[in-house]
Amino acid sequence: EGGVLGATLLLKHWFDISPAYSGFVMDLICYAIGLKILGKDFLGYSVVASFIFSLTYRICELFPPLWPELYQAPAAAALLGALFVGVGVGISVRAGGATGGDDALAMSLAKITKKEIQWMYLITDVTVLALSLTYIPLSRIVWSLITVVLSGQIIGWFQKIPARGKAGKDRVRKNSAS
Repeated sequence: EGGVLGATLLLKHWFDISPAYSGFVMDLICYAIGLKILGKDFLGYSVVASFIFSLTYRICELFPPLWPELYQAPAAAALLGALFVGVGVGISVRAGGATGGDDALAMSLAKITKKEIQWMYLITDVTVLALSLTYIPLSRIVWSLITVVLSGQIIGWFQKIPARGKAGKDRVRKNSAS
């Protein structure tokens, strides 16, 4: 994994810091950055997106794994992972919210640098994946890299969808102008 989740796994491996703590702290920092750069609307949308993510995750936990054999098919896992992450996060980010700290960070960096969001995801994810080579074999990192590249592109596509209606156009204009 790249992003905050990957960083929590790095801290667990290197310093035995629980992801429960490190993830919470990193997400808070990223959300604080997002609040400062993206404003109060961002925080409101992010609370809704995070709640829906948690609720959906909890519902999925009630059922057995959907495709446990995907571990043996890393190419399929990488492609399906990219599709699900790209569409889910793409919808959330398009609406102006973040489902996690790495989304908040990518949105903030995109606004600051005036670069497309998929490149901000790629930079942060590749950084974490490169550091993960200290304990994850390259053969597994390659599949993660494919996932983050493709999911970032899908998220970027969602950002290019023309806004419909006055409220949507105002939000897109506000997000792209500032």
